[in-house]
Amino acid sequence: MKVRLAGVAAAALLFASPAYGGAPPVSARAFLVVNPATGEVLAQHRAWTRVPIASITKLMTVLVALDHTRWNDLVRVRADAADVGESTINLRAGERITVGDLVEAALIQSANDAADALADYVGHGDTDAFIKLMNAKAAELKLDRTHFTRADGLDARDHYSTALDVTRLAEMVMRDPRIRAVVRLRTDSIAGGRTLHTWNDLLGVFRGLYGVKTGHTASAGWCEVAAVHRGDVTLYTTVLGSPSRSQRNTDLASLLRWGISRYRPVWVVQPRRVYLRAAVGYGKKDVPIVALGGAVRPVRVDRPLVERVIAPAALSLPVSRGERVGEVRVYSGKRLVVRRALVADRAVARPGFGARVGFYAGRTFHHIGSWFG
Repeated sequence: MKVRLAGVAAAALLFASPAYGGAPPVSARAFLVVNPATGEVLAQHRAWTRVPIASITKLMTVLVALDHTRWNDLVRVRADAADVGESTINLRAGERITVGDLVEAALIQSANDAADALADYVGHGDTDAFIKLMNAKAAELKLDRTHFTRADGLDARDHYSTALDVTRLAEMVMRDPRIRAVVRLRTDSIAGGRTLHTWNDLLGVFRGLYGVKTGHTASAGWCEVAAVHRGDVTLYTTVLGSPSRSQRNTDLASLLRWGISRYRPVWVVQPRRVYLRAAVGYGKKDVPIVALGGAVRPVRVDRPLVERVIAPAALSLPVSRGERVGEVRVYSGKRLVVRRALVADRAVARPGFGARVGFYAGRTFHHIGSWFG
């Protein structure tokens, strides 16, 4: 590249929006709103506090089970799994059912017997062995404030997590396309003529919501971790310990709606915009420097963007149209939003020997004349 070593870097405030209020008030014991693509925490309350998480536990149960089984493996249901109470699909002792059907029952209908059947199968009848796998997986995923003592999430001593860890767990399980396909279902049919119905009241109601898991016990209250995608923005929101099912739905919808409103699509790099004009000497006009293609990104409306232009103040000739001469970087805080190459928008030929001599001679006579002016 025909660019002088001495370059320039310029930073500018791209735009600043007016201040916006904080998250809406919610009654949940703890909550977290996060953008997984950027790691930005938009809002949180007691997100690091250990609390019961009820059937959200089943996300880990399923994750561990799928680490050690195949979707079509046949599970023989043991009596202890068939006898568990509360939300169930009425499994019968001795019944055979696939891992996939048990996963769907555990995630859609939050069936405790399905979760316990998976734990029995993977643990070869030793539930404690399965619980050890759950806690080992939590450590692997760096869920440092999480501990499990049951596979179904029913209230138990030393069974807890946090809004932060629950959100991380949800992000991890949603990397599995089989789980993503299951948790977005409101209803489904599995073996034994069973029809499953979700406890996730916002599925199909809140636009863009596509999972992931609800939970409720007397100690945990009403809980949910949800994923929503609108436009180019994905948000995860966790609410733990809402006082009622309807209040959980209200809390979650309010946080999701508020979180999505924090973003809007913006031309962070404008196509054909002249970012600077570089000198080329010999009396020729400066060369416009433009971006090689524009970029639209969803950006926070409550944070200014800073634009940094890195390019030389002068170019050596010849310059070709489209020649890369630098780049523009756009930041939100310390996070790099986008970078684009900067190119010359006009070609300039290097003057011949005679033209160069004439240019320097003219400049010399100009300076001499100024001495006697």
